[in-house]
Amino acid sequence: MSSSIPIDVPAPFVPAVGLSFGQPGADAVFVDAANPMPVRLARAPAAAIPLAGTASASGRVGPFVPELDRPIHLTLSGSWSGTVRVLRSVDGGTTLDPLTLAGEPWAVFTTNANEPVAEESVSGTSYYVEFSLLSGAVTYRVAQ
Repeated sequence: MSSSIPIDVPAPFVPAVGLSFGQPGADAVFVDAANPMPVRLARAPAAAIPLAGTASASGRVGPFVPELDRPIHLTLSGSWSGTVRVLRSVDGGTTLDPLTLAGEPWAVFTTNANEPVAEESVSGTSYYVEFSLLSGAVTYRVAQ
């Protein structure tokens, strides 16, 4: 017995099959480039281990190793004065480069903040936080 389905003549057509979607009582909308399926991939929570702590003296902490293609958020809080900046390394921390945007310094803070600072697409990249504190203590968190 054959495992395939025979095609008999006359059958000069192929039945059209297409996906569509819509709301009850409304016309169906065919899926195409202009009308993609109304779904998105559900991503699991990021597995990158947050870099968090409190700094009361100048120095550097890290690395934070991000998952690719997810925003990297920096949160700074506390009563402090000075400068905090985010640094990026592609060689395991041997070389630390400041972040820039259009050639200007980026991710340099002199006050509390809570914002995305980068989104990484290069495998093996790590991030560090550098503190140049004049007084006080800053609580920091780098996470995804």
